[in-house]
This record gives sequence, structure tokens and C-alpha cells, in this order.
Amino acid sequence: MSVAESRPLNEVVFLTVAEVAAVMRVSKMTVYRLVHSGHLPAIRVGRSFRVPEQAVHEYLRESYVGVESA
Repeated sequence: MSVAESRPLNEVVFLTVAEVAAVMRVSKMTVYRLVHSGHLPAIRVGRSFRVPEQAVHEYLRESYVGVESA
């Protein structure tokens, strides 16, 4: 289920690319690559992108690499 389907748009918190980069502790270029590759959903506002905050959390949760005990 997409972020937009899970809650009304007036309740969705959108983050700038810089804010996403700060949350993920990566460069803005990495965030742009994730958006352009389709790994991170975003909307375009003029020449800027906005990423739903929940999408960032879902991406991080799905990307989590756990350490298995032997």
C-alpha cells in the first residue's frame, strides 16, 4: 500500500531532500538517486522534490540488515 493510500493527504508530512538526507545521514545526491530510481517515492513541487516522511521510515525499515547469530 502506498503512502498516499494509507492516510489522507492533509495528514501526510512531506520532507525536503535536505531533510531526508539528514534523517538518513546521507548526501542529498544519494536521496536524489533514490527518488529518480523509484526506490523512494516523491512528488515534484516546481523544481523541488518532497518525500513523504512515512516513505522514508518504510524505506529504512525495509533496508534494515539484521545480524544473524550463528
